[in-house]
Amino acid sequence: MVFVTGATGILGRVIVLELLKKGKKVRASKRATSNLNEVRHSYSFYTENPDGFFNKIEWVDVDFDDIHSLQDALKGVDEVYHCAAKVSFNPKDEKEMYHTNIKGTENLLFACEGSDVKKFLHVSSVAVLDNFNEKGELDEESEFNPKIEHSAYAISKHLSEMEVWRASAEGLNTVIINPGMIIGSGNWGQSSGELFQTFEKNSFTFSGGTSYVDVRDVAKIAIELMEKNIFGERFLLVSETTKYADFGGQIRQKLGLKKAIILSRSQLNVGRVANILFGWLIPKLRMVTQSNIEAVSSLNIISNQKIKERLDYQFIPVSESVDFHLNNYSNDKKLKK
Repeated sequence: MVFVTGATGILGRVIVLELLKKGKKVRASKRATSNLNEVRHSYSFYTENPDGFFNKIEWVDVDFDDIHSLQDALKGVDEVYHCAAKVSFNPKDEKEMYHTNIKGTENLLFACEGSDVKKFLHVSSVAVLDNFNEKGELDEESEFNPKIEHSAYAISKHLSEMEVWRASAEGLNTVIINPGMIIGSGNWGQSSGELFQTFEKNSFTFSGGTSYVDVRDVAKIAIELMEKNIFGERFLLVSETTKYADFGGQIRQKLGLKKAIILSRSQLNVGRVANILFGWLIPKLRMVTQSNIEAVSSLNIISNQKIKERLDYQFIPVSESVDFHLNNYSNDKKLKK
């Protein structure tokens, strides 16, 4: 039995589906408020038999603050894919994010002790990477630098990784994957599922960029790493590093929209001053923090050589990924009309 946390998220649901395609029995965590019909619908993007696969999932409501709830969920489980996490760059979510990402991971790993769990895959993020290699790129050796200002999200994912490395040192077979911005279908209003909606609705963008990866690649690689028993390591999963203006431009062009206006770092710094003065009055201004400005104004190249060489893997090009998932997004919008 395989246990997948965050199974209603944009990545977790695809990992569940890929495991089911391989004939695995899957137990999947959800919240009491989760929309399972939305997950079922999204499976139609990835398979011709969405209902058949969906109906094989054993869904469980899990309280990550309750060790006994986690221990019950792990009964008979020998593999765990830990995808559950809170993703936000809004300061108001910091407390919840720290609790969910760090304490939730700690509690899950504690529940694994004394269980039948033999393998544990943890989904982290490229947000934890800091130090550049001799090529000026970020790679698996790019350790987190606590002296640099980070978003609360980056800090929470770094500390979550520390919990996984601790469990690894104590004997659990663990592997960490660090995906870039995940491009996927479904869950359109949350986390990276907001990608298309954000570029469609906002007539402005930023001067920097980020690294993107297709959800199908992340899911397949995660499962292959576990199948090949590759543990005690981390792997960066990115297809390409692309400017926001170029990525968003492809989306907006296909949706028949004008190019977005690019906001410079200096313009954003004006917003940061406004945040200091008026953030208490205008909630949206609170997003204009130093760490957020740095994130959207930078373009760091992230190496994917390690995973490509280890698994002889070829990533889906970003342009193809955008075409596939944007088509799904557009079709879903038509269904709602």
